[in-house]
This record gives sequence, C-alpha cells and structure tokens, in this order.
Amino acid sequence: MKKLYHGSNVPIVAIDLTKSKLGKDFGCGFYLSPDEQQAQKQANNTVKRQNTGSPTVTIFLFDEAQLESSALNVKVFDTYSEEWAEFILLNRRNKERKPSHDYDIVYGPIANDTVGVQLRRFVEGYINASQLVEELKYNKGITFQYFFGTERAIKLLQRV
Repeated sequence: MKKLYHGSNVPIVAIDLTKSKLGKDFGCGFYLSPDEQQAQKQANNTVKRQNTGSPTVTIFLFDEAQLESSALNVKVFDTYSEEWAEFILLNRRNKERKPSHDYDIVYGPIANDTVGVQLRRFVEGYINASQLVEELKYNKGITFQYFFGTERAIKLLQRV
C-alpha cells in the first residue's frame, strides 16, 4: 500500500467529488501526491487563497496494483510529453462539470503553476507543442500527482 497525501485547509473525512474545482490539470476530481511536502505546500496555498481554515494534510493508502486493474480505466503519464500537455490543455479548458475524458484514475506530472499563461500562448500560436511541454514542466523538478475522478476510484482509497 502506497501512502498518498492531500493538502487542504480542512481535514478530509469523506471525499466529495462535487467539491472538486473546474479547470484542473486532469479535470474535476480528487488529487493526491506521493510527496508529503508537496501536499503541505498545497495546504498552505489553499489557506492563503481561501483565507480560511488551517493547513491540513490528510493521508490515504492506495494499492498501486489497482492501476493495472481491468475494472478501471486508468491513464498513466510516466513523464512530460506532448500527449500529457495536450491532455492538460483539454482539461484546463473544460469549464463544465462533465469530464472531458472517461478515466477513473490519472497519474502523471504536475504542471508548472503558470500553466494558464502557457496554454494561452500555445492556443494563440505563439509557441508550438514541444515548447509548451518545456514551459509546463514543474519548475521545482518533476513531481507526480494522482487524480481520482470517479466514485469507483475513490472507493479504492483508505483514509489513515
């Protein structure tokens, strides 16, 4: 079982996908990091952005063998690529609660915090796809995230 961390301004007692935000890297869903420090930074940022609560990291256990399960639709991005950048563009531009893909779980790199600016430059033709990939790379080195986008996927997480 792998430990995964979720940073927020409140403890997560039960995961509620209806509270997920639009326009995220892999779409509306529940995001976790295998890096506790990354989750703590996210918790701090959430408190600053919402000006409420206190930085809280909730720990979950996940059996990574489930990524190979035929019962789930899983997408894995092992590294930065044009496919990864295009997937982020698809999800960041989706302003509806209806998902732009049918994956239960997505695993892949976190995009740079300036993703909105870079995507706009790509869409407007100022940079090409390979430049987009380079500019979306997380500036603190490659860091991965897990996206759980369906109730079927959420049920695989065990809160510690």
